Amino acid sequence: MGLSVQERREKRRERRWLHYPQYEEDNIGRDAFREAEARYAAEERERRAAELHRRRTPLHLEFEATHEAGPAMKDIKAQEDANRPLGITRPKDKGTLVAAGGAGGYGNPYFLTSTNRSPKFATRGHDGARITLELELKLVADVGLVGFPNAGKSTLLNALTNRRAEVAAYAFTTLNPQVGTVRVLQGGDFDGGGGVIEESAIERARAREGLRTGVEEGARNPRHARAAAALQEVFRFTIADNPGLVAQASENVGLGHAFLRSIERARALAYVVDLSGDRPWDALDVLRHELERYQPQRGLGAKCRLVIANKADLLVHQGTGDAPRELGAGDDRHGDGRTEEEEEEKEVREARAKLAFLTSWVHANLGPLDVVPVSAKYGQNLRRVVGLLSTYVDESRRMDALGHDPDGSQVTPTPG
Repeated sequence: MGLSVQERREKRRERRWLHYPQYEEDNIGRDAFREAEARYAAEERERRAAELHRRRTPLHLEFEATHEAGPAMKDIKAQEDANRPLGITRPKDKGTLVAAGGAGGYGNPYFLTSTNRSPKFATRGHDGARITLELELKLVADVGLVGFPNAGKSTLLNALTNRRAEVAAYAFTTLNPQVGTVRVLQGGDFDGGGGVIEESAIERARAREGLRTGVEEGARNPRHARAAAALQEVFRFTIADNPGLVAQASENVGLGHAFLRSIERARALAYVVDLSGDRPWDALDVLRHELERYQPQRGLGAKCRLVIANKADLLVHQGTGDAPRELGAGDDRHGDGRTEEEEEEKEVREARAKLAFLTSWVHANLGPLDVVPVSAKYGQNLRRVVGLLSTYVDESRRMDALGHDPDGSQVTPTPG
Protein backbone atom coordinates (compact mmCIF):
# COMPACT_ATOMS: atom_id res chain seq x y z
CA MET A 1 0.00 0.00 0.00
CA GLY A 2 1.44 3.40 -1.02
CA LEU A 3 1.89 6.53 1.04
CA SER A 4 -0.95 8.96 1.56
CA VAL A 5 -0.89 12.47 0.13
CA GLN A 6 0.09 13.92 3.50
CA GLU A 7 2.88 11.37 3.98
CA ARG A 8 4.29 12.10 0.53
CA ARG A 9 4.24 15.84 1.26
CA GLU A 10 6.11 15.27 4.52
CA LYS A 11 8.71 13.10 2.79
CA ARG A 12 9.18 15.72 0.11
CA ARG A 13 9.63 18.49 2.71
CA GLU A 14 12.11 16.36 4.62
CA ARG A 15 14.10 15.84 1.43
CA ARG A 16 14.09 19.51 0.43
CA TRP A 17 14.12 21.63 3.59
CA LEU A 18 16.22 22.32 6.67
CA HIS A 19 14.71 24.05 9.73
CA TYR A 20 16.23 25.88 12.61
CA PRO A 21 16.02 23.63 15.73
CA GLN A 22 12.51 23.53 17.21
CA TYR A 23 11.11 25.80 14.46
CA GLU A 24 9.85 23.20 11.98
CA GLU A 25 6.18 23.22 13.04
CA ASP A 26 6.19 27.01 13.32
CA ASN A 27 7.74 27.39 9.83
CA ILE A 28 5.19 25.09 8.20
CA GLY A 29 2.35 27.18 9.51
CA ARG A 30 3.74 30.48 8.17
CA ASP A 31 2.64 32.05 4.87
CA ALA A 32 6.25 33.00 4.10
CA PHE A 33 7.28 29.35 4.16
CA ARG A 34 4.37 28.28 1.93
CA GLU A 35 5.29 30.95 -0.63
CA ALA A 36 8.93 29.87 -0.56
CA GLU A 37 7.86 26.23 -0.90
CA ALA A 38 5.73 26.97 -3.95
CA ARG A 39 8.52 28.99 -5.58
CA TYR A 40 11.07 26.29 -4.88
CA ALA A 41 8.74 23.57 -6.26
CA ALA A 42 8.46 25.51 -9.55
CA GLU A 43 12.27 25.74 -9.79
CA GLU A 44 12.58 22.04 -9.10
CA ARG A 45 10.15 21.22 -11.93
CA GLU A 46 12.33 23.22 -14.30
CA ARG A 47 15.41 21.31 -13.12
CA ARG A 48 13.68 17.97 -13.63
CA ALA A 49 12.60 18.99 -17.15
CA ALA A 50 16.18 20.00 -18.00
CA GLU A 51 17.49 16.71 -16.63
CA LEU A 52 14.94 14.74 -18.65
CA HIS A 53 15.98 16.63 -21.78
CA ARG A 54 19.64 15.86 -21.07
CA ARG A 55 18.92 12.16 -20.72
CA ARG A 56 16.93 12.09 -23.94
CA THR A 57 19.72 13.87 -25.82
CA PRO A 58 22.83 11.67 -25.79
CA LEU A 59 26.13 13.49 -25.55
CA HIS A 60 28.43 12.90 -28.52
CA LEU A 61 31.92 14.34 -28.26
CA GLU A 62 34.95 13.89 -30.48
CA PHE A 63 38.35 14.83 -29.14
CA GLU A 64 41.39 15.45 -31.29
CA ALA A 65 44.78 14.49 -29.91
CA THR A 66 47.96 16.07 -31.20
CA HIS A 67 51.53 14.99 -30.65
CA GLU A 68 54.80 16.85 -30.58
CA ALA A 69 57.00 15.98 -33.53
CA GLY A 70 60.21 16.44 -31.59
CA PRO A 71 62.45 19.47 -31.03
CA ALA A 72 61.63 20.95 -34.43
CA MET A 73 57.97 21.43 -33.48
CA LYS A 74 58.92 22.96 -30.13
CA ASP A 75 61.09 25.48 -31.98
CA ILE A 76 58.21 26.34 -34.32
CA LYS A 77 55.81 26.91 -31.41
CA ALA A 78 58.39 28.96 -29.52
CA GLN A 79 58.86 31.16 -32.60
CA GLU A 80 55.09 31.62 -32.92
CA ASP A 81 54.79 32.66 -29.28
CA ALA A 82 57.67 35.11 -29.69
CA ASN A 83 55.90 36.79 -32.62
CA ARG A 84 52.57 37.18 -30.82
CA PRO A 85 51.49 40.69 -29.74
CA LEU A 86 52.42 41.54 -26.18
CA GLY A 87 49.94 40.16 -23.67
CA ILE A 88 48.25 37.76 -26.10
CA THR A 89 49.00 34.16 -25.25
CA ARG A 90 48.31 30.96 -27.11
CA PRO A 91 44.61 30.01 -26.74
CA LYS A 92 44.04 26.99 -24.56
CA ASP A 93 41.28 24.47 -24.78
CA LYS A 94 39.01 24.84 -21.75
CA GLY A 95 37.59 21.38 -22.15
CA THR A 96 33.99 20.18 -22.23
CA LEU A 97 31.66 19.76 -19.25
CA VAL A 98 30.43 16.17 -19.26
CA ALA A 99 28.78 15.92 -15.82
CA ALA A 100 28.02 18.84 -13.51
CA GLY A 101 28.24 18.72 -9.76
CA GLY A 102 25.17 19.23 -7.63
CA ALA A 103 23.94 22.77 -7.01
CA GLY A 104 24.14 24.00 -3.46
CA GLY A 105 21.05 24.75 -1.40
CA TYR A 106 19.63 28.16 -0.56
CA GLY A 107 20.63 29.56 2.80
CA ASN A 108 18.08 31.39 4.96
CA PRO A 109 19.18 34.88 3.69
CA TYR A 110 17.81 33.88 0.27
CA PHE A 111 14.28 33.85 1.75
CA LEU A 112 14.60 37.23 3.44
CA THR A 113 11.61 39.49 2.68
CA SER A 114 10.17 42.76 4.00
CA THR A 115 7.79 40.81 6.20
CA ASN A 116 10.09 37.92 7.15
CA ARG A 117 13.24 39.53 8.51
CA SER A 118 14.67 36.36 10.11
CA PRO A 119 13.84 33.21 8.10
CA LYS A 120 14.32 30.05 10.10
CA PHE A 121 14.51 27.66 7.13
CA ALA A 122 16.82 26.79 4.25
CA THR A 123 17.00 24.21 1.43
CA ARG A 124 19.26 21.22 0.99
CA GLY A 125 21.70 20.90 -1.92
CA HIS A 126 21.18 18.67 -4.96
CA ASP A 127 23.04 15.55 -5.98
CA GLY A 128 25.49 15.79 -8.86
CA ALA A 129 24.67 14.41 -12.31
CA ARG A 130 24.96 10.67 -12.73
CA ILE A 131 25.75 9.52 -16.23
CA THR A 132 27.00 6.42 -18.01
CA LEU A 133 29.83 7.05 -20.47
CA GLU A 134 30.95 4.89 -23.35
CA LEU A 135 34.48 5.80 -24.38
CA GLU A 136 35.89 4.75 -27.73
CA LEU A 137 39.58 5.08 -28.52
CA LYS A 138 39.93 6.03 -32.16
CA LEU A 139 43.49 7.30 -32.29
CA VAL A 140 45.06 3.85 -32.07
CA ALA A 141 48.29 4.55 -33.93
CA ASP A 142 50.01 6.99 -36.28
CA VAL A 143 49.86 4.48 -39.15
CA GLY A 144 47.12 1.94 -39.80
CA LEU A 145 47.59 -1.17 -41.93
CA VAL A 146 44.59 -1.95 -44.14
CA GLY A 147 44.28 -5.25 -45.95
CA PHE A 148 42.41 -8.47 -46.48
CA PRO A 149 42.70 -11.28 -43.94
CA ASN A 150 45.93 -13.24 -44.32
CA ALA A 151 47.66 -10.48 -46.31
CA GLY A 152 50.58 -10.56 -43.86
CA LYS A 153 49.78 -7.48 -41.74
CA SER A 154 50.70 -9.16 -38.43
CA THR A 155 53.96 -10.44 -39.92
CA LEU A 156 54.71 -6.93 -41.15
CA LEU A 157 54.01 -5.48 -37.69
CA ASN A 158 56.36 -8.00 -36.08
CA ALA A 159 59.05 -7.26 -38.67
CA LEU A 160 58.87 -3.48 -38.20
CA THR A 161 58.61 -3.46 -34.40
CA ASN A 162 59.46 -5.60 -31.42
CA ARG A 163 55.82 -6.60 -31.09
CA ARG A 164 54.94 -10.28 -31.31
CA ALA A 165 51.44 -10.33 -32.67
CA GLU A 166 49.84 -13.68 -33.43
CA VAL A 167 50.86 -15.00 -36.86
CA ALA A 168 49.14 -18.02 -38.39
CA ALA A 169 48.23 -19.45 -41.77
CA TYR A 170 44.48 -18.99 -41.29
CA ALA A 171 42.38 -15.85 -41.81
CA PHE A 172 41.22 -13.47 -39.06
CA THR A 173 44.17 -14.16 -36.78
CA THR A 174 43.86 -10.57 -35.55
CA LEU A 175 40.52 -9.73 -33.94
CA ASN A 176 41.60 -6.52 -32.18
CA PRO A 177 44.07 -3.83 -33.25
CA GLN A 178 47.65 -4.65 -32.29
CA VAL A 179 49.94 -1.65 -31.86
CA GLY A 180 53.73 -1.54 -32.08
CA THR A 181 56.34 1.22 -32.02
CA VAL A 182 58.74 1.73 -34.92
CA ARG A 183 62.06 3.17 -33.72
CA VAL A 184 63.92 4.82 -36.59
CA LEU A 185 67.68 4.85 -36.08
CA GLN A 186 70.58 6.74 -37.56
CA GLY A 187 71.27 6.00 -41.19
CA GLY A 188 67.68 4.99 -41.94
CA ASP A 189 67.83 1.68 -40.08
CA PHE A 190 65.13 0.65 -37.63
CA ASP A 191 64.88 -1.46 -34.51
CA GLY A 192 62.56 -4.18 -35.79
CA GLY A 193 62.11 -7.85 -35.18
CA GLY A 194 65.07 -8.94 -37.34
CA GLY A 195 65.54 -12.39 -38.81
CA VAL A 196 62.80 -14.59 -40.22
CA ILE A 197 59.28 -14.05 -38.84
CA GLU A 198 57.80 -17.51 -38.38
CA GLU A 199 54.26 -18.46 -37.39
CA SER A 200 53.55 -17.92 -33.70
CA ALA A 201 53.07 -21.65 -33.06
CA ILE A 202 56.56 -22.37 -34.44
CA GLU A 203 58.14 -19.61 -32.35
CA ARG A 204 56.39 -20.84 -29.20
CA ALA A 205 57.64 -24.35 -29.88
CA ARG A 206 61.18 -23.01 -30.24
CA ALA A 207 60.83 -21.09 -26.98
CA ARG A 208 59.69 -24.25 -25.17
CA GLU A 209 62.61 -26.16 -26.64
CA GLY A 210 64.95 -23.42 -25.45
CA LEU A 211 63.58 -23.69 -21.93
CA ARG A 212 63.97 -27.45 -22.01
CA THR A 213 67.56 -27.36 -23.22
CA GLY A 214 68.55 -24.33 -21.17
CA VAL A 215 69.36 -22.24 -24.25
CA GLU A 216 67.61 -18.87 -24.09
CA GLU A 217 65.87 -17.90 -27.32
CA GLY A 218 66.51 -14.15 -27.08
CA ALA A 219 65.96 -11.97 -30.09
CA ARG A 220 65.06 -13.38 -33.48
CA ASN A 221 68.33 -12.01 -34.81
CA PRO A 222 70.82 -11.29 -31.97
CA ARG A 223 73.36 -9.66 -34.31
CA HIS A 224 70.67 -7.28 -35.59
CA ALA A 225 69.63 -6.48 -32.00
CA ARG A 226 73.20 -5.64 -30.94
CA ALA A 227 73.73 -3.44 -34.00
CA ALA A 228 70.45 -1.58 -33.38
CA ALA A 229 71.34 -0.98 -29.73
CA ALA A 230 74.52 0.82 -30.80
CA LEU A 231 72.64 3.36 -32.96
CA GLN A 232 70.82 6.46 -31.76
CA GLU A 233 67.09 6.78 -32.21
CA VAL A 234 66.10 9.78 -34.33
CA PHE A 235 62.36 9.30 -34.80
CA ARG A 236 59.57 7.04 -33.65
CA PHE A 237 55.95 6.40 -34.54
CA THR A 238 53.29 3.82 -33.78
CA ILE A 239 51.78 1.42 -36.27
CA ALA A 240 48.65 -0.71 -35.89
CA ASP A 241 47.86 -4.12 -37.33
CA ASN A 242 44.10 -3.92 -37.76
CA PRO A 243 41.69 -6.84 -38.26
CA GLY A 244 41.31 -7.93 -41.85
CA LEU A 245 38.85 -5.95 -43.94
CA VAL A 246 36.28 -7.77 -46.08
CA ALA A 247 33.81 -6.73 -48.74
CA GLN A 248 30.78 -4.82 -47.39
CA ALA A 249 32.65 -3.88 -44.21
CA SER A 250 31.16 -0.38 -44.60
CA GLU A 251 27.77 -2.08 -44.13
CA ASN A 252 29.05 -3.69 -40.90
CA VAL A 253 29.75 -7.08 -42.47
CA GLY A 254 32.47 -9.08 -40.69
CA LEU A 255 34.16 -6.93 -38.06
CA GLY A 256 32.80 -4.03 -40.13
CA HIS A 257 32.43 -0.79 -38.24
CA ALA A 258 34.48 -2.05 -35.30
CA PHE A 259 37.45 -2.25 -37.65
CA LEU A 260 36.79 0.93 -39.58
CA ARG A 261 36.36 3.03 -36.43
CA SER A 262 39.80 1.94 -35.26
CA ILE A 263 41.49 3.63 -38.25
CA GLU A 264 39.47 6.87 -38.39
CA ARG A 265 42.11 8.91 -36.59
CA ALA A 266 45.26 7.38 -38.05
CA ARG A 267 47.60 9.94 -39.56
CA ALA A 268 48.27 7.74 -42.57
CA LEU A 269 46.99 4.43 -43.90
CA ALA A 270 48.90 1.80 -45.83
CA TYR A 271 47.27 -0.83 -48.01
CA VAL A 272 48.77 -4.29 -47.59
CA VAL A 273 48.13 -6.75 -50.42
CA ASP A 274 49.37 -10.26 -51.14
CA LEU A 275 51.47 -10.03 -54.30
CA SER A 276 51.60 -13.82 -54.54
CA GLY A 277 47.86 -13.85 -55.20
CA ASP A 278 46.39 -13.94 -58.68
CA ARG A 279 44.94 -10.40 -58.87
CA PRO A 280 46.09 -8.20 -55.96
CA TRP A 281 44.61 -5.11 -57.65
CA ASP A 282 41.13 -6.58 -57.15
CA ALA A 283 41.77 -6.62 -53.40
CA LEU A 284 42.89 -2.99 -53.58
CA ASP A 285 39.71 -2.05 -55.42
CA VAL A 286 37.57 -3.59 -52.66
CA LEU A 287 39.61 -1.94 -49.90
CA ARG A 288 39.34 1.47 -51.56
CA HIS A 289 35.60 1.04 -52.09
CA GLU A 290 34.94 0.17 -48.45
CA LEU A 291 37.04 3.03 -47.09
CA GLU A 292 35.29 5.55 -49.33
CA ARG A 293 31.81 4.30 -48.43
CA TYR A 294 32.40 4.43 -44.67
CA GLN A 295 31.72 8.00 -43.53
CA PRO A 296 32.77 9.69 -46.81
CA GLN A 297 33.07 13.06 -45.06
CA ARG A 298 36.11 11.80 -43.13
CA GLY A 299 38.01 11.05 -46.31
CA LEU A 300 39.57 7.80 -45.15
CA GLY A 301 40.56 6.97 -48.71
CA ALA A 302 42.61 10.18 -48.90
CA LYS A 303 44.68 9.05 -45.91
CA CYS A 304 46.06 6.08 -47.84
CA ARG A 305 49.61 6.98 -48.86
CA LEU A 306 51.29 3.66 -49.55
CA VAL A 307 50.65 0.25 -51.11
CA ILE A 308 52.77 -2.50 -49.57
CA ALA A 309 52.98 -5.49 -51.92
CA ASN A 310 53.77 -8.18 -49.37
CA LYS A 311 55.01 -11.73 -50.00
CA ALA A 312 57.15 -10.50 -52.91
CA ASP A 313 59.93 -12.90 -51.87
CA LEU A 314 61.34 -13.45 -55.37
CA LEU A 315 61.53 -9.75 -56.20
CA VAL A 316 63.27 -8.45 -53.10
CA HIS A 317 65.72 -11.25 -52.25
CA GLN A 318 68.59 -8.80 -52.79
CA GLY A 319 67.40 -6.68 -49.81
CA THR A 320 68.23 -7.06 -46.16
CA GLY A 321 67.54 -10.33 -44.43
CA ASP A 322 67.92 -13.90 -45.56
CA ALA A 323 66.81 -14.73 -49.07
CA PRO A 324 63.92 -17.18 -49.20
CA ARG A 325 65.63 -19.10 -51.97
CA GLU A 326 68.44 -18.58 -54.45
CA LEU A 327 68.21 -18.63 -58.20
CA GLY A 328 70.19 -21.43 -59.78
CA ALA A 329 70.14 -23.55 -56.65
CA GLY A 330 70.10 -26.76 -58.68
CA ASP A 331 69.95 -28.36 -62.11
CA ASP A 332 66.89 -30.56 -61.56
CA ARG A 333 64.72 -30.59 -64.63
CA HIS A 334 60.93 -30.35 -64.67
CA GLY A 335 58.64 -32.40 -66.83
CA ASP A 336 58.72 -29.75 -69.56
CA GLY A 337 62.51 -29.90 -69.77
CA ARG A 338 63.24 -26.64 -67.90
CA THR A 339 65.87 -26.61 -65.19
CA GLU A 340 65.15 -25.37 -61.69
CA GLU A 341 66.99 -22.15 -62.50
CA GLU A 342 64.92 -21.56 -65.62
CA GLU A 343 61.71 -22.23 -63.72
CA GLU A 344 62.61 -19.73 -61.00
CA GLU A 345 63.63 -17.13 -63.57
CA LYS A 346 60.23 -17.56 -65.19
CA GLU A 347 58.52 -17.02 -61.82
CA VAL A 348 60.59 -13.88 -61.26
CA ARG A 349 59.57 -12.49 -64.66
CA GLU A 350 55.91 -13.19 -63.90
CA ALA A 351 56.20 -11.54 -60.48
CA ARG A 352 57.85 -8.47 -61.99
CA ALA A 353 55.13 -8.21 -64.61
CA LYS A 354 52.47 -8.50 -61.90
CA LEU A 355 54.16 -5.77 -59.83
CA ALA A 356 54.41 -3.52 -62.89
CA PHE A 357 50.71 -3.98 -63.65
CA LEU A 358 49.82 -3.39 -59.97
CA THR A 359 51.84 -0.15 -59.95
CA SER A 360 50.18 1.12 -63.14
CA TRP A 361 46.74 0.16 -61.78
CA VAL A 362 47.41 2.03 -58.53
CA HIS A 363 48.51 5.20 -60.32
CA ALA A 364 45.52 5.04 -62.67
CA ASN A 365 42.88 4.35 -60.00
CA LEU A 366 44.24 5.49 -56.64
CA GLY A 367 46.52 8.35 -57.57
CA PRO A 368 50.23 8.91 -56.94
CA LEU A 369 50.61 6.37 -54.14
CA ASP A 370 53.96 4.75 -53.47
CA VAL A 371 54.07 1.02 -54.28
CA VAL A 372 56.74 -0.97 -52.46
CA PRO A 373 57.30 -4.74 -52.81
CA VAL A 374 58.44 -6.35 -49.56
CA SER A 375 58.81 -9.69 -47.88
CA ALA A 376 57.77 -9.13 -44.28
CA LYS A 377 58.61 -12.71 -43.35
CA TYR A 378 62.24 -12.37 -44.43
CA GLY A 379 62.60 -8.68 -43.52
CA GLN A 380 63.31 -7.58 -47.08
CA ASN A 381 62.95 -4.03 -48.45
CA LEU A 382 61.50 -2.79 -45.16
CA ARG A 383 63.86 0.15 -44.76
CA ARG A 384 62.15 1.86 -47.66
CA VAL A 385 58.76 1.29 -46.05
CA VAL A 386 59.97 2.74 -42.74
CA GLY A 387 61.45 5.74 -44.52
CA LEU A 388 58.21 6.52 -46.36
CA LEU A 389 56.01 6.03 -43.28
CA SER A 390 58.31 8.27 -41.24
CA THR A 391 57.90 10.99 -43.84
CA TYR A 392 54.09 10.72 -43.80
CA VAL A 393 53.89 10.83 -40.00
CA ASP A 394 56.32 13.74 -39.72
CA GLU A 395 54.33 15.74 -42.29
CA SER A 396 51.08 15.09 -40.42
CA ARG A 397 52.54 16.07 -37.05
CA ARG A 398 53.94 19.30 -38.47
CA MET A 399 50.56 20.17 -39.99
CA ASP A 400 48.87 19.51 -36.64
CA ALA A 401 51.36 21.74 -34.84
CA LEU A 402 50.65 24.55 -37.31
CA GLY A 403 46.88 24.06 -37.09
CA HIS A 404 46.43 22.76 -40.63
CA ASP A 405 44.98 19.67 -42.22
CA PRO A 406 47.43 17.51 -44.20
CA ASP A 407 46.21 19.18 -47.41
CA GLY A 408 47.39 22.53 -46.08
CA SER A 409 43.97 24.06 -45.32
CA GLN A 410 43.42 25.90 -42.06
CA VAL A 411 41.65 23.89 -39.38
CA THR A 412 38.52 25.53 -37.96
CA PRO A 413 37.67 24.16 -34.49
CA THR A 414 34.14 22.81 -34.23
CA PRO A 415 32.19 22.25 -31.01
CA GLY A 416 31.93 18.68 -29.83
